[in-house]
Amino acid sequence: MKDADVEPFFATLQAANPAPETELEYSSVFELLAAVLLSAQATDAGVNKATRRLFPVAGTPQAILDLGLERLEEFIKTIGLYRTKARNLLETCRLLVERHGGQVPRTREELEALPGVGRKTANVVLNVAFGEPTMAVDTHIFRVSNRTGLAPGKDPLEVEMKLLERVPPKYLPDAHHWLILHGRYVCVARLPQCWRCAVRAYCDYEPKTAAPGA
Repeated sequence: MKDADVEPFFATLQAANPAPETELEYSSVFELLAAVLLSAQATDAGVNKATRRLFPVAGTPQAILDLGLERLEEFIKTIGLYRTKARNLLETCRLLVERHGGQVPRTREELEALPGVGRKTANVVLNVAFGEPTMAVDTHIFRVSNRTGLAPGKDPLEVEMKLLERVPPKYLPDAHHWLILHGRYVCVARLPQCWRCAVRAYCDYEPKTAAPGA
């Protein structure tokens, strides 16, 4: 993607969705952290289905500790890798209570010190909860960044660093939402839906796909 195309690329995404939001459901910073932790290798819809039951019963670190491992597993057993995620979430809650007064820390280092919280999860929390201009590179962003030529890279960290360089500062707070949604619903993995893509004019992918039956 040419440098001159980056600005209109994001301006077009912004015009279509001026206030993008995560599709994970939450009502507090802790619930956001828990939902993102649970979402690894799972769909947002699947996580939301489980947390709609979990959070009204246990929406704080102490409340989840009070549940205990077996009851927590019952709430999230429909999510992939639920046993590992339950252990990580429980240990994260213990550390939040013991080290942070039950509050979610605001630094990357403290977030990444929590079990099950890697760079991507930390970036989501820093961006969505605290408004920091981070780039949480998931499979959708990785694919879109490489396919469009916006920020090609061989691994998520390389893509993240390139995005931080190329995305104009005014778009950074919302950029990861736009790219995720674009990858989830338009620039999909199996076959990009170029025929209905609003930013196809700025994309390096060739040949552009035609509508089915066209």
